Amino acid sequence: MKGMIMAAGVGSRLMPLTATMPKPMLPILGRPLMQYNLELLKKYGITEIIANIHHLPETIQKFLKNSPVSQMNIGLSFEEKLLGTAGGVKNNQRFLDKDTFVILSGDALTDIDLKELYKFHKEKKALATIALKPVQDVSNYGVVVLDVDDKIIAFQEKPTRQEALSRLVNTGIYVFEPEIFNYMPKKHYYDFGKELFPLLVEKDLPFFGWKTDDYWSDIGSFDTYKEAQFDLLNNKLNLAIDNVSLDYIDTRLEKYAEIRTVRRSNGKVYIGGESVVENDANLFGYVIIGKNSSIGNRCILHNSVILDNVVIGDNVFITDSIIGNGCLINNNVIVHGNVVVADNNMIESQRELQKGVRIWPGQLNYSGAGFTL
Repeated sequence: MKGMIMAAGVGSRLMPLTATMPKPMLPILGRPLMQYNLELLKKYGITEIIANIHHLPETIQKFLKNSPVSQMNIGLSFEEKLLGTAGGVKNNQRFLDKDTFVILSGDALTDIDLKELYKFHKEKKALATIALKPVQDVSNYGVVVLDVDDKIIAFQEKPTRQEALSRLVNTGIYVFEPEIFNYMPKKHYYDFGKELFPLLVEKDLPFFGWKTDDYWSDIGSFDTYKEAQFDLLNNKLNLAIDNVSLDYIDTRLEKYAEIRTVRRSNGKVYIGGESVVENDANLFGYVIIGKNSSIGNRCILHNSVILDNVVIGDNVFITDSIIGNGCLINNNVIVHGNVVVADNNMIESQRELQKGVRIWPGQLNYSGAGFTL
């Protein structure tokens, strides 16, 4: 069986981080998200892979050229103009149309059991099978309604909570028979959720949904980007990871009102290779630190992600935020919750970044509100 990773999206919901790296290359505990997808496919013996690319394609090309996932044959399909989810698959019909094939969304972290998905697909004699998960907020997903035989009888693309007919959502993980290409137009923008899947329902074709309890996280927001890594640290995925876990707690955090209500927990920390954390720095909750980064004296980091080659000075407080590659955070800076500082920025000393601030790549010498510690 062959496979395809859909990796052409721009990742607009994760701007400004994705301004300098495609979404499948976002680091998850120091490894690109795409690497987890490749390792999952290889685990189930799927080693003939195609990936479509569009946004910052050279980054993915460089990664695959030196891919740490061995013994895989990986091809790339460049889309000068985006063809849509189904259109991108149709564009690779020649590669995929010899046998049953699997599709993975390049922006999800999962340990889904592809063997069981394939088995279900074959037992149902399906043309198309979608892996499904129940979620609380369905508004960013395709919603599926099943009959008693798990056949899909309704498909809603991103309904409101009030309009949704179920809580089962499309994970972007599919198994198709080659005949699926008969229902996709050539050289045309075409979408799974808005066009192909409703068509399969309308034509009453053998279109099934496989419900799974396996781990799946759509990395579609900054919160899920952080949470997926925290889940890895908590061993919620059936994946092997190489990490250093340390426990920290610090009572001085009580002086910052915004985290007084946080449940007291030692949490865990991931520290990438060649990074240095000063002994009197305090890491509280879940903290991810990438490679070759430096955390200064008397720093307090809480529930945050620090990427590669970051220098953080002394007396810096960061909570519930993301600091991009190559950033310099000078001394005496406070970074409040839900802040994202994209790659290659310098934050001057004595600055305070208010909640929700977004700083785009290379926006040097950011001047927020001044303060004195």
